[in-house]
Amino acid sequence: MSFAGQLINWRRELHQHPELSLQEFETTRRIRHWLESAGLRLLPLTLPTGVVAEVGSGEKVVALRADIDALPIDEAVDVPFASRNPGVMHACGHDVHTSVMLGAALLLKEKEPQLAGRVRILFQPAEENFGGAKRLIQAGALDEVNAIFGMHNEPGLPVGTFATRSGAFYANVDRFSLKVTGKGAHAARPHEGNDAVLLASQLVVALQSIASRNINTLESVVLSVTRIQGGNTWNVLPEAVELEGTLRTHQITVRDQVKRRVNDIAAGLAQAFDAEIAVRWFEGPAALVNHDRWATFARDVADWHGYRTEEADLHMGGEDFAVYLHHIPGAFVSIGSNSEYGLHHPAFNPDEQLIEGAARYFALLAEKALLQH
Repeated sequence: MSFAGQLINWRRELHQHPELSLQEFETTRRIRHWLESAGLRLLPLTLPTGVVAEVGSGEKVVALRADIDALPIDEAVDVPFASRNPGVMHACGHDVHTSVMLGAALLLKEKEPQLAGRVRILFQPAEENFGGAKRLIQAGALDEVNAIFGMHNEPGLPVGTFATRSGAFYANVDRFSLKVTGKGAHAARPHEGNDAVLLASQLVVALQSIASRNINTLESVVLSVTRIQGGNTWNVLPEAVELEGTLRTHQITVRDQVKRRVNDIAAGLAQAFDAEIAVRWFEGPAALVNHDRWATFARDVADWHGYRTEEADLHMGGEDFAVYLHHIPGAFVSIGSNSEYGLHHPAFNPDEQLIEGAARYFALLAEKALLQH
């Protein structure tokens, strides 16, 4: 079987057996088996799921990272290797990322005697719930690592296209919840209560003014209310309404300014309506910020490799790889996957032809990065 065919077969096997964050036990077993069969050494880290392999020797260490978890989505792609796990799908392409880094590991193993150091390949669990990077770091996966590189497939780019950027790339991901508490009443006698639905509606509208009226329009910021829940029948005003949403920015100062403004608006409306509004914030990863040197280097290697290179647009989505870049330098890149449907869509279907080229690129990137220290 050809090298490309092997990687595609691995991708399809992973695609048929997707597992959610922190449940990637069979995925981990498969990756371990494939790596060990190829003679890769595995680091003895304490990880319930996920694998860290290493090739080469010496003091210099460069890391490559793939993510291995799937999403709670019913697949809508008519392919022979569709998910066999109902309600779970590799709708973000982590099966592709894993096969790419498996391929890079095999290529690096072939060149092991010539490597100017060690390459560590991280197969990270739980990217989708933004917890996997911290787990790997706590287990020691970044110990001695000098630089780290990772990828995400980009459905909006053709196969053979590469994109990255220096500085901020992906956004921070914060979740917020607001509980509006008024006083319930019969819908025919609203004056006897304190309408939490009305206050929640005012709150949603007021929150949308933050990005348009409180933040410089040249800054990137998205604040979305994504869930409203209250009441259980048509003729009763509920006592409480819950709202939930997300905040995305690329700058810490903007992030802090928006959060203060949300808190101020909630406090002001609560006072005006003689009600209570409780605000809770759940911080996800901060913005992913590429290091200038390594982003430029990654793009130079992509040019040499034969990719069509572009300057990547800012992403408002989040990426757990950001956590690594807060500890060590490195760069995150996009590789074109040419899917009609985007990430997290039930019909997402990346072009598998990207896999071999990306595997060869990352093997070359790691090899050359070892020579840069």
